[in-house]
Amino acid sequence: MALLEKLVGRIRQAAAYNPDVQAAPACILWPDRERLWEPVIAQIQTELPELLVLGDYAPEHRRGPAIWLRCAIAGTVEGIELDDETPPILYLPGVGRQDLRAVSECPEALKPLAELQYRGTLWSQVNAKDWTPRAFLSSQQGGLGLDVAGDAATRQALLSALPRLLRETLADLQGRHLDAEAFNTLLTGGDPVRDLLDWLNQPEVMKASRPHHEWQAFCQVCHSRYGIHPEKQSVLDALERFTQRQGNWKTVWARFAEAPRRYQQLIEQIRQLTPPTLDFFSESEQMAIWPQLNQQEEERLYHALCVLGNLPAHEARERLEALESEHGHRRDWVWAELGESPLAMALAPLAELAKVTERSLAGGQAEDMRKAYLDEGWKADDALLRALELINGQREQEAIFAAIRAMYRRWADEAARHLQKVWRPGVDGLKRGEAPPHAQPSECVLFVDGLRMDCGKRLSQRLTNRGLDVAEHSTWAALPSVTGTGKYAVAPILGSSAIQEEPDGYQFTPITRHLFQKLLRDNGWQVLERRQVEQLHKETLDTSRPAWCEFGDIDHAGHERGWKLAQHVDDMLAEVAERIQALLAQGWSQVRVVTDHGWLLLPGELPKTELPASLVETKWGRCAALKPGAHTDAARFPWYWNEQVHFALAESIHCFKAGETYTHGGLSLQECVTPELVVTGSAGPKPSVLIDDLVWKGLRCTIVVEGDSDGLTLDVRRHAGDPASSLVLSPKPFKAGGKASVVVDDDDLEGETAHAVVLNDSGQVIAQRSTTIGGGA
Repeated sequence: MALLEKLVGRIRQAAAYNPDVQAAPACILWPDRERLWEPVIAQIQTELPELLVLGDYAPEHRRGPAIWLRCAIAGTVEGIELDDETPPILYLPGVGRQDLRAVSECPEALKPLAELQYRGTLWSQVNAKDWTPRAFLSSQQGGLGLDVAGDAATRQALLSALPRLLRETLADLQGRHLDAEAFNTLLTGGDPVRDLLDWLNQPEVMKASRPHHEWQAFCQVCHSRYGIHPEKQSVLDALERFTQRQGNWKTVWARFAEAPRRYQQLIEQIRQLTPPTLDFFSESEQMAIWPQLNQQEEERLYHALCVLGNLPAHEARERLEALESEHGHRRDWVWAELGESPLAMALAPLAELAKVTERSLAGGQAEDMRKAYLDEGWKADDALLRALELINGQREQEAIFAAIRAMYRRWADEAARHLQKVWRPGVDGLKRGEAPPHAQPSECVLFVDGLRMDCGKRLSQRLTNRGLDVAEHSTWAALPSVTGTGKYAVAPILGSSAIQEEPDGYQFTPITRHLFQKLLRDNGWQVLERRQVEQLHKETLDTSRPAWCEFGDIDHAGHERGWKLAQHVDDMLAEVAERIQALLAQGWSQVRVVTDHGWLLLPGELPKTELPASLVETKWGRCAALKPGAHTDAARFPWYWNEQVHFALAESIHCFKAGETYTHGGLSLQECVTPELVVTGSAGPKPSVLIDDLVWKGLRCTIVVEGDSDGLTLDVRRHAGDPASSLVLSPKPFKAGGKASVVVDDDDLEGETAHAVVLNDSGQVIAQRSTTIGGGA
């Protein structure tokens, strides 16, 4: 119960009487000679409608002189209606009990009220003194029995905080020692740490935004708790204590570290200071405080990573392990949260890459290699992507590229060479006409182009986090590992004899898209168009029949973006997971996720193998169709759809084209060991909203969503889950029809990657899409 409710109850209790021997009191008199309650009387009147106030004539505020009060309680004042069962309460500011007792000496203005002391009752302490706020809070007889200090500073702070104090609950105050600091803290909002940080960040703005009494309370709290007085000492004095993190200042630093982006000006002020001279015992702790020292460490790490490119792989791994020991703890510093330690952040996946690539996959037969890759090897590819994901600028790119190439290139090269050496056409790999043992007649098959094994693992984890059941399987991609061959090999047409095996203009594609869809329908399958998949919440589909659909194009993004694919994979997988959930919500018993091939990605470009254009009909990154009679040293392998047709394959992880960072089509574990996920379980309700369209016109981003958009808001952020990273002038609500637009307020951001996010009325992200500001590539 709030203190205001307790106060109201105590005042009304003053009217208690024994009807057997007493008459009901005509009113309750509430004397207050020192006017201590006057600032909160209007607040109390909201809970005490029968409360009338002595003072200047203002009937709209239920206030008037003594004669008006007499008329009001007599029921003759228009607009003042009192309950016959509830005696009126007369608050008398500036009037003490003694002022009413001697009627002959009573001031003329009070005489109309004097006789009410005999017909009414007084709300006062048992010792006949007026109730003061402190007495009411602390008294065990008629008060609340709280522990309230009695010094002058506490009494003054209590009076200043009284309006806010009445809204507090009794339970929150019981068991506490209430002194000046407690009341001043309450007056400033109950969060002195936040207030202190706001002052350190913008001292003049913070002071100007506070009423005088709240500012004074804040100064007193700072003085008593943190040893700093904002009116007597400068922000520089406070910053010195802030960066020392001693005593209560530890809590201030910890709060700052939780949300450092709120305090940009504070950070800039720290940058202007000179870090102290460090000694052995204080170095680590002090370095965490100073952005200048963190930047020095980043610079040192930059040079150390660049050097790795000149070392043998085993030495590079050993050196990287040492660097992780030296710099890994910086990931816990606030500067990492602010994005100022990208190389320290990249050390975590680089260390994982070093660990996994210590073990070579170049051993045994093809199936042995596949098992080893499924056990641990895929983690190297995942670590490589996670390291690339953290690149923000040219210097980080240079350092991380050097570290990756030092450890990954030879590891991947050796595995690919060995796989090509032990590969047995017709024995290893995917077999034509074989349906997976986990296929079901009522399933929906979702094809995702270029879902490499590590991406499949990430997708599986996302689906598991959504409460779905995921069974993971793997298979070999059809050779050559390109979409035109592999996509149809994993489709549920089971090597239909209707497939044309030697089409004119051979392109590793056994059938046309039209024929492919016809074959699916002839075999009893529905073919869902992309529009249907993107708007599943609006569709009602026949889930009694199996369906084929396609969504997600990792391969296209890889060819378009190269190594920067790493920075978009998670967003694409999030969209795929959303579609899988929607498919299950439609009613299919399971969704089987299949893919055509994986890919090789090596920042700084893959090595090139020469294959003259005069020898080939068609040449892709890692495979080529040779002209009749052409002779080359390149290895030749039979085509999955017709063993009489052969293609040339680039050796190891090499390419037939120069400058390739991302490619596929060859024979390597990364390209040919592909995931297959069988997803089941209760998907819950369909997604409430899906992003249907996103368009940029200059720096204005317009989004259209499908679903109920009432109460939703659009924002564009650098980091989807961080409201402080918003890049727009202000987030905007969606209009009727599901459309909203926002404007990015910085021209220099054009071309940078950001996230368009849809927020519900609680500020939670319910849909998001990665985008390039301004709509560029």
